[in-house]
Amino acid sequence: MHIAVLSETVTDTRVAITPETVRKYGALGGKVHIEGGAGDRAGISDQDFQDAGANMVPDAFSAVKDADIVLAVGRPNEAVIRACKPGAAIFATMDPHRANGALDVFASAGVNAFAMELMPRITRAQSMDVLSSQANLAGYRAVIDATAEFSRLLPMMMTAAGTIPAAQVFVMGAGVAGLQAIATARRLGGVVTATDVRPATKEQVASLGAKFVAVEDDEFKAAESSGGYAKEMSREYQAKQAELIADHIVRQDIVITTALIPGRPAPRLVTQDMVDAMRPGSVLVDLAVDSGGNVEGSRSGEVVTTSRGVKIIGNSTISKVGTTASNLYARNLYSFVSTLIDRDKIALSIDWDDELVRSTNLTRDGIIVHPTFKGEKPN
Repeated sequence: MHIAVLSETVTDTRVAITPETVRKYGALGGKVHIEGGAGDRAGISDQDFQDAGANMVPDAFSAVKDADIVLAVGRPNEAVIRACKPGAAIFATMDPHRANGALDVFASAGVNAFAMELMPRITRAQSMDVLSSQANLAGYRAVIDATAEFSRLLPMMMTAAGTIPAAQVFVMGAGVAGLQAIATARRLGGVVTATDVRPATKEQVASLGAKFVAVEDDEFKAAESSGGYAKEMSREYQAKQAELIADHIVRQDIVITTALIPGRPAPRLVTQDMVDAMRPGSVLVDLAVDSGGNVEGSRSGEVVTTSRGVKIIGNSTISKVGTTASNLYARNLYSFVSTLIDRDKIALSIDWDDELVRSTNLTRDGIIVHPTFKGEKPN
């Protein structure tokens, strides 16, 4: 059973395997082939992988040649996909809603593609939930990045020269990333408030010592999907919520936005007028910048300083904690992939009717099979 691991783009410091999981795949009978240098930016050397039992190869094409299983963080490029043998299983975060024809490439290449970010949020899949593991780190890092750009301290301090007030921190979106941001900001001494359109988050926010801010009408009370994700709100609700937020945001020192809706552009939560109303020296962190952005004026990969001295961070990413992110992501992958291996035959044995498989499988037998993206066999 040949397992291939790919190196990521220069902007992503993560890798899809660690020495720990190399050993685990080896215990299942897998022979791991890793593209040289794949772990360098995550602080894992080729020698570390070799010591764990992996075979290092010079490039992606050498890795995927004859591979039964291909592991990656981000979706592989077309050339690499087509270099895989038909029937190979590829596991990565595929970003299928913005695939731009990549799903057709997977299908026409005859590979079985699995999108890890589509893993259902059910009890037995918790150890496989890459969105949660990575968002948790993003929420932590957002507070650290905001603090680094903020020109004052977060905690209240009583000194001989007088009292320094605590910074006001506002977290928009109380999912995994938002809750971690709340907890981190609280630990650093900030006075934290938070908002979310899902009513269940109110209690979670309060349990972390933060104050909940939202328009709590009938629409708010029904604003959560069966899968636990936020629903898109009506324009009327958005207008009422925007008015409340505009009044609140003026008094904030740091704002962290985390709101994402699967398959849709990130909702615009902070307008230019709101940004302009904030005090000079205030900081906003937009964790949704790569999906369109929650903050007007945010730019991916940049820290933008407005004419009034407000900073908008669009480069707060988990790539800044690539070692930890890789450890968690690699464990998520192993937790899922190991359930698909017949340990007696030392081969893939996928139950196509399993809920986890059906939820994540994008392509099979030359066609797109996922119900959200289903299409005909490419020509």
